[in-house]
Amino acid sequence: MDKLNHSEVINLLIQLCVMLSLGRLLAELARKFKQPAVVGEILAGIILGPTILGNFTPEIFEMLFPSTGASAVVLDGFIQVSVVLLLFIAGLEVDLHIVWQQGKQALYVSLVSLVIPFVAGFIVTWFFPELFDYADEDKRLVFAMFIGTVMSITALPVVARVLMDLEVFKTRMGMLIIASAMIIDLVGWIIFTIILNMMGTNSESLSLSKTIWISIGFTVLMLTIGKGLINKALPWINKRLAWPGGLLSLSLAFCFLGAAFTEYIGIHSIFGAFIIGVALGDSKHLSERAKEIIHQFINNIFAPLFFISIGLGINFIAAFNLQIILVLLVLAFIFKVLGATLGARMGGLPKYESYAVGFGMNTHGTLEVILGAIALQAGLITDEVLVAILVMVVVTIVASAPLMKYCLKFVSSKN
Repeated sequence: MDKLNHSEVINLLIQLCVMLSLGRLLAELARKFKQPAVVGEILAGIILGPTILGNFTPEIFEMLFPSTGASAVVLDGFIQVSVVLLLFIAGLEVDLHIVWQQGKQALYVSLVSLVIPFVAGFIVTWFFPELFDYADEDKRLVFAMFIGTVMSITALPVVARVLMDLEVFKTRMGMLIIASAMIIDLVGWIIFTIILNMMGTNSESLSLSKTIWISIGFTVLMLTIGKGLINKALPWINKRLAWPGGLLSLSLAFCFLGAAFTEYIGIHSIFGAFIIGVALGDSKHLSERAKEIIHQFINNIFAPLFFISIGLGINFIAAFNLQIILVLLVLAFIFKVLGATLGARMGGLPKYESYAVGFGMNTHGTLEVILGAIALQAGLITDEVLVAILVMVVVTIVASAPLMKYCLKFVSSKN
């Protein structure tokens, strides 16, 4: 069996040390400015990557992060596991009870705020690919679907944090936004699974129709029978095994099993991890304390590795394309806000609360970054498009809270 040699082990450990240290430092700095940790972690990747370290001291960059060799392969393995775990905790945040409670209103907001930006992103990309400097005719349909999906998703963890900061998380409007974002997450990932299949990156991938049916079948099975089995197993695990070690080990084991299954049938592993997370997180036997431990473990160790790794592979200055950035920002701020606002009005919300829902649902974040990184890895998008997505994510995160606050000011004054 091949093993890392002495110097490769040292190199790998230093890589992890540098990434986690700088990631934590800049995440704390981001929090000081009331921004999510992901903003600081992406910035850490930009500093450690070819944009800054590789530009000013290429010898140190190549020594620290070699592009080939065993330590590079092992680091890539860490990154793959990180993205699977990230989707697992994203699934844990989906509370199906909240979705059902919000009923018709959540359905209006989620569907309209999913369909309008998706269609707008698809049409603009399909008819004007030159706006994205995109010339690959063979992948034009998949690329248009990808841009439409990125435009339509709402970042559930980020918008939850924004609602808590504004102290409206437990209000009717706050619950409506959370429920709608959960529905969009579920539908968005099914769409992205189809896109992954259409990319044809897996030689063993199934046909499109089989992928759709297996995705839907796996989702339904896990959220019914799978959820029931988890509900029966968790009390036994909590009672018989050491807590929280037993719960943590078996939760991650379920996660990896689901991820391996969807990877095996030609769907990306992240989809399996996400659905297992939804089934597990919706169980009444998984306490908030247990969720918090899983979140802390993954958010502070694995999440930084993934977000920093994005910056290690891209020169952000060389790939900065103002035209693509402006196109994505215009699509996000017009069509995503329009769709969510319209959906809220159709659901019966007053005007300014509907505007607040619109700006809240336009919060992009972790999932878009993950989608972009996977699409870049699969050769669907260019470095320029990924950089534009990252800029769009940061701008919408920074803008959402003040814009919502401005709208809610009118709601308060009217009341």
